Amino acid sequence: MSPAPRPGLREVEPYQAPQLEVRARLNTNECPYPLPEGFLEDLAMAVRQLQLHRYPDREATRLREALAQAAGHVPEGTWVANGSNEVLLQLLLAYGGPGRTAVVFPPTYVLHERIAWTAHTEVTRVPLGPGFLLGAGEVERALALRPQVAFVCSPNNPTGNAQPLDVVERLAAALDGLVIVDEAYVEFGGESALPLLGRHPNLVVVRTFSKAFALAGARIGYCLATPEVVEDLRRVRLPYHVSALTQAAGLAALRHREEAQAILGDVRRERDRILAVLRAMPGVEAFPSDANFVLFRPPRPAAEVFRGLLDRGVLVRDLSDAVEGCLRVTAGTPAEVDLFLEALEEVLAT
Repeated sequence: MSPAPRPGLREVEPYQAPQLEVRARLNTNECPYPLPEGFLEDLAMAVRQLQLHRYPDREATRLREALAQAAGHVPEGTWVANGSNEVLLQLLLAYGGPGRTAVVFPPTYVLHERIAWTAHTEVTRVPLGPGFLLGAGEVERALALRPQVAFVCSPNNPTGNAQPLDVVERLAAALDGLVIVDEAYVEFGGESALPLLGRHPNLVVVRTFSKAFALAGARIGYCLATPEVVEDLRRVRLPYHVSALTQAAGLAALRHREEAQAILGDVRRERDRILAVLRAMPGVEAFPSDANFVLFRPPRPAAEVFRGLLDRGVLVRDLSDAVEGCLRVTAGTPAEVDLFLEALEEVLAT
């Protein structure tokens, strides 16, 4: 007899994002540029010195201290995990759970809701207002639900816009619960909620190395919070959850932080070029972005345009289930952006 899974599990589709070998893979908001040679040499040297027959530092002390110094925060309030998604899961394990509620503001990062479900936390949706902005009305509706956790994504994925910091503070000030501000794309634009931490101990800022640090393959995420929140995360984490290899990669990335930041301007320029060209195309609606991607609505069905682009070697993200009729394209290298724009022009002309 096969074991019975938790109720509803087999009605849930596993998370998927196509990983295809194409000329321009612009669907998962990765950094389009490879790691600098100096970083790779530094990391290789650090890995050679690791004692991999021993368990890693359970507290990731050196990496947390280096992150805290870079962010101007305290090490005791700095936490590291395997990608920002694991940070989010640990926060939901600590502050969510059966009988507790999390509020999300769609359209937003789909994994906020998925991770809450994984942690047996009920999810309530409060849709964003015009321009995909979080406003006073949305905050009031969220507060009326009395959730234990509220997610704010800024810059928001998939829409690209940053959320007003004063509205985020209003939510944190009034909510008797945890406010998680997901800042995976903050290096590309928008204003960080980090200065609010000193005034609102119920606020947590979550970030990642996957985007601006070009380390999507290393799976490093972190959060900045009060020491009390970090102590709660220590209670739910698995032992030795951050490998010695991951810690070494994070420390090497921070040593080469200036090199990583140097490419941000290139990414922003390609993002802005995409936005400008799309807005000049007849019938295309493109939304402003503070992230490293652009959300746009073509004048033809999104699935049809997605397939036409893929046939031409360009992979984007079909997000029509989240934002009606929309696709999302990551800002790639100039050559990749050229391929996308040329392919899109061909698709829309046929």
